[in-house]
Amino acid sequence: MHQQRAIVTGASGGIGEAITRSLASAGTTVVMVGRSARRLDEARARVLAAVPDADLRLELADLSLLTDVRGLAERLAREPAPDIVISNAAVIAELDDYTPEGIQRTLATNHLAPYLLLRSLIGPIGSRPARFVVVGASPQGLARTPVDLADLNCRAGRGLGALPSFRPFIAYARTKNMNTMFVYALARRLDGTRITVNGAHPGVIRDTGLGRDNRGALRLFGAVLNRLTPAPGTGADTPVWLATSEQVSDVTGGFFVRRERVPTAPHTTDAGRCDRLWDESARLVGLPPEP
Repeated sequence: MHQQRAIVTGASGGIGEAITRSLASAGTTVVMVGRSARRLDEARARVLAAVPDADLRLELADLSLLTDVRGLAERLAREPAPDIVISNAAVIAELDDYTPEGIQRTLATNHLAPYLLLRSLIGPIGSRPARFVVVGASPQGLARTPVDLADLNCRAGRGLGALPSFRPFIAYARTKNMNTMFVYALARRLDGTRITVNGAHPGVIRDTGLGRDNRGALRLFGAVLNRLTPAPGTGADTPVWLATSEQVSDVTGGFFVRRERVPTAPHTTDAGRCDRLWDESARLVGLPPEP
C-alpha cells in the first residue's frame, strides 16, 4: 500500500500539532514545519507520546522569509512528493514589523508563504493526486475586512480602525481573506489536474500561540477568548477531514466550516479581485503570474 505523506506548516504547537497527531495516528508520514528547532522537538515528543509509532520528520523554516520558503520547497522537491499539504502557520505581527526582505511579517507568513510553497510543489507532484488545504478563518467574521489590493503591506494603513492595538488583528484578518481568495484562484488554475485545493475555518481555538505578542486591548481580548474556546484538537478536525476523507476526494475550490461547505464574502469570490491578488503575490515572491 502507498504510504501517505503529508506536510504541515505551523506544526510546532496548537492546531498544527493537533493536525500532525491526527494524521500520524492514521499511519501518515508527516513532515512537521516550524521556525523553532526547540519547539519542533517538543511537539514531536508530545506527538510520539500519544502515537508511539508516528513517522515524523522535522523541517526548520521561518515562513516569514521567502528565502526560507524557497529553500524548504527545494528540499521537499528532492523527496517523495506529498499527498497532503496543510498550510496552517500564521502570526499576528505589529504593522511596522517588516522582514529583512521588506515585507510586513503578517502578510509574508500568512499569505505569501503558502502562495509560494504550494505553487512550488505543483511541479514535483506532477500528475499524481494530492490535496492542498489552507487553514483560514471565519467567513462571517471576515466579511467586513476586505483586502486592500492597493496596499497589501498595510503601509498606508487605510481601514484598519481607530484603536491602535487592534490594527494588527485587522491586518491579520485581511491575510485570512487572502487565504480564501488564493484557494479559489489556485483551484481554478489547477482545474483538470489531480490536485484539489480547499480552505477551512478551524474555529476560534485556544492555545494556538497566535497572539503571544499581542499588546493592549487585543492582548486582553485574546486572554478572555482563550478561557472560552475549545482545544486545538477541535480545530484540527475540518482540515484533517478535507485532507483525508473519501467524501471530499474530488471536491476543490471550496471553503468549509465544521465539515460543511459555506459561502464566503463577495469580495473574496470576485474573480477579478482574486486574479489581481494572484498577480501581485507572484510579483512579490518572484514567480511568473501563471503556474
